[in-house]
Amino acid sequence: MITADSGTTYTKIISTKNSVPCLTKFLAEEKNNRFYYVIPSSKIKEIFEKNNIVADKSCGHMANSTENEIIALANGFKKSDYNWQNSIILDLGSRDAKWVRFKNGKFKDMDWNTSCASSTGATIEMLLKFYDVNASVLTYTNEKYTVNCGIFGLEKIMDDISKGTSAETAISKFIHGIAFNAWNFAKKPEKIYLSGGFCNNKCFVDSLKHYCEVELTGRFILCEGLLDE
Repeated sequence: MITADSGTTYTKIISTKNSVPCLTKFLAEEKNNRFYYVIPSSKIKEIFEKNNIVADKSCGHMANSTENEIIALANGFKKSDYNWQNSIILDLGSRDAKWVRFKNGKFKDMDWNTSCASSTGATIEMLLKFYDVNASVLTYTNEKYTVNCGIFGLEKIMDDISKGTSAETAISKFIHGIAFNAWNFAKKPEKIYLSGGFCNNKCFVDSLKHYCEVELTGRFILCEGLLDE
């Protein structure tokens, strides 16, 4: 079985039967007879068509997506070994943010923001490319921008840089603002299980930890949620 969670920037894939030869260079990990891949979404259509690959179940931005992302997130969390019964999981990607909360082992509530870049990663990706900054050099800063809008956030960054602030510091302040937004968006919980590409952004994780306990679940929770029992 092949499941795919297609984001704006990357597509995450799990293959449960065997490895997929044409995806070898995109292999992220292998465990429990499952193969986990992370592929640039710009390449996924060409690779799938050229090699006659069809995902059994998919969610996200793929044209043939078959499943709801919130349901996949909830199912993946419930299948995990994490203490999900009284917890909230937040999935933060390039252009949307979504969370699901459970209480006493039952679904409690959820929210899904698909329209505001102030709480997602697309703006950060553009900033890193524009200022030629590697995300690995960014560090937590106690200061933050009030990021009510991605566009206004860009304006604040450019203003600060023009006044002598380093690009690394300005982007870190922006990321802190996004972490604060994410915590507020999730209704200020004491602990967040974090899913998605932001798990790999140490500056974001450290910023979010300023407001709540954070446990990282990685990038494949939605793919896990698409797998058959």
